[in-house]
Amino acid sequence: MELTIREAVTADYAAICDIFAEADDLHRQHLPHIFQKPPGLARERDYILGLLADENVGLFLAQVGSQVVGLVCVQARAAPDAPILVPRRYANVDSLVVKQGFRRRGIGRALMERAQAWAQAKGLDNIELHVWEFNQEAIAFYERLGYENLSRRMGKRLD
Repeated sequence: MELTIREAVTADYAAICDIFAEADDLHRQHLPHIFQKPPGLARERDYILGLLADENVGLFLAQVGSQVVGLVCVQARAAPDAPILVPRRYANVDSLVVKQGFRRRGIGRALMERAQAWAQAKGLDNIELHVWEFNQEAIAFYERLGYENLSRRMGKRLD
């Protein structure tokens, strides 16, 4: 398997939407009260072009041969200006997706390593992410990479 991790470009729009659509389907299956199917492609073109143009965003693709099989989107953020919070800039992994059929081959790890290298090059001192509780496979993956729980977000449906 010849794996390449590279920066996304405008011409990757359809492939990016294809990758996001797979993750979106999983989220809709588990949390239909939160996630719905968009009327068109998985992400609007302007949204993706905005990510690509933003110097505080890294959007990287995993490619096997000529096929895009995964992506990671990482963003530089600053802690809110509050007296209790230490001023800091950190990286946030907004999305990590590897297509079904390509998982457990080191692609997710390679994408996360690229996100971490991007964050370090930006001078960021920490990398964080959010993962939905239903996604135990992803939680176990992140734990294997050394991530640990920092907080827990909870919710209750009011039917």
